[in-house]
Amino acid sequence: MAKNEAKPVAKASGTDEGKTIAIISYITWVGLIIAFVMNNDKKNDFAKFHIRQSLLIMIAALLSFIPIIGWIWGIFLFVLWILGLIAAINGEKKEVPVLGHLAQDWFKGL
Repeated sequence: MAKNEAKPVAKASGTDEGKTIAIISYITWVGLIIAFVMNNDKKNDFAKFHIRQSLLIMIAALLSFIPIIGWIWGIFLFVLWILGLIAAINGEKKEVPVLGHLAQDWFKGL
């Protein structure tokens, strides 16, 4: 029988470190601001990716106050918000449909 050897503990990847920040970024405007402040020191790429997407979804949500068309837009944004949140929970850098690539281009500086 071989000796039981201790396995080296893997260091947390960038995805694991930024996962909490990414999830927080999808929780209302307050969560977005908290996530931005939390990531200001760490500059985690995974967190930045999701902060950019969340920011564009929240800005686009301002249009959902327009009657009828805005309500349909609001439902669409709610679906995008859910998709982004699920990707953050699963540790995936997955762009949300339609707005994801725009968020990454427009908010590169964040």
